[in-house]
Parts: sequence; C-alpha cells; structure tokens
Amino acid sequence: MTALRRWRARGARWLVACAPLVASATFAAPTAVQVAELCANAEDQAHCGRLIEDVQMKRLPGMAERAGDELRIALFPTGSVSFRDSIALTGAKSYALWDYLDRINAVVLFATDGEQSSFILLQRANGRQYRLPSEPTLSPDRQHLVTADFCARGCDGELAVWRVTRDDVKKALAFRPTPAWIDASATWKDGETLTVDYTPVGADKPRTLERRLDAPGWQARP
Repeated sequence: MTALRRWRARGARWLVACAPLVASATFAAPTAVQVAELCANAEDQAHCGRLIEDVQMKRLPGMAERAGDELRIALFPTGSVSFRDSIALTGAKSYALWDYLDRINAVVLFATDGEQSSFILLQRANGRQYRLPSEPTLSPDRQHLVTADFCARGCDGELAVWRVTRDDVKKALAFRPTPAWIDASATWKDGETLTVDYTPVGADKPRTLERRLDAPGWQARP
C-alpha cells in the first residue's frame, strides 16, 4: 500500500498526532507520516498530490514547472513532456510530481483517475512512460524496481519486480501470496533480496519476511 493510500485509509489527522514533524528540507519520496502532515486538510487524493508537488518543486528546481492544469517535466538533455489535468464524465484525471530517482534519471508522478490512483515512471533520457500500480522502490544495484500493491479492495494484490534498463522498464517477476495480504510495503535488503512488511487477511498485526528474487513462487514475466 502506498503512503498516500495509507493516509486515505487510516486518516491523516491520526498519523500526524502519532508522529513527529518532518522538515521539508529532508523531503524525498514522501513517507506515510509526511503525506499525513502535508495532506491533513486535503480534499481528496488529487489535492494531496498537488500539496506534495509544491514541496517537491522546491526540492527539485528546474525539474518541473506547472501552469494551471498543465505539468511540464524537463527531459535530459533536451525536451519536455506535458501532463494535463482534465475532467470528464467518468471523473477527473490529475498528475503531480512525486519524486525523482536520480540514479536512473527517472521522474515519478502520482496520477488519479476518478477514485483510482497509480504512479507513472518517466524516463528523462527518452521520454518513455510506464504506469505502475504503487510507488516504486529502486534496488541498490539500479537494476530493478519493486512495487507492492495491496489493500482491502481495489488493488492488484501483487508484489512485482520490474527490470530497469536505460531504454525500457518491464515487469520481470510477480508474486501473489496465499492467503492474500491486505497491506504490504517492500524495501531492498540488497540487490537480490526484498524485505516485505505485510498483513495477511484476518491478521491483527503486520509480519515481516525476506524474499529473494530466485525464491520459488515468483511468476516470471517475459
């Protein structure tokens, strides 16, 4: 579950009361506490994304600029890509600057489409875009990303590893646990091992496991 989904599910005010203030000067990819702090009075996920974007714009000068409903991301060495918020009968779409993964020169955007949310990874070298179900975390060797998209309903229910190259990002491995998880987050212990904090259906507290990329149970994706 992403930090923003935790904010929405648990309530921003509750998280703010339970954690110390985090200075915006150290703000990178937002944690659940930082999302709660910044979005305590946000109207919805899209509004929360804009509030986070305001902070990230200051942390990453020259990376992006906004003109009303248009967000423009600078490519490198030249060019730019634009994302425009819009309203349709099916609901509103929005985009917000979320993070910059400098080790692979990629920007992460938070996107909403009605009540649904996702993330977009934009490679600045070629402008290619990849929609991801949850916030990606980069491995220490810069070869992979991991996403963990779990919640009570409306999520993929999948732990996924994505292979990263200079010109492409592709899903390489997928894991669907049994019994299912209702919450999970994944970090990298090393280039071949994930540390996963998860809560199975029916459990009253989270658990932790380590899972290697060569462990049985992964489904390989071509």
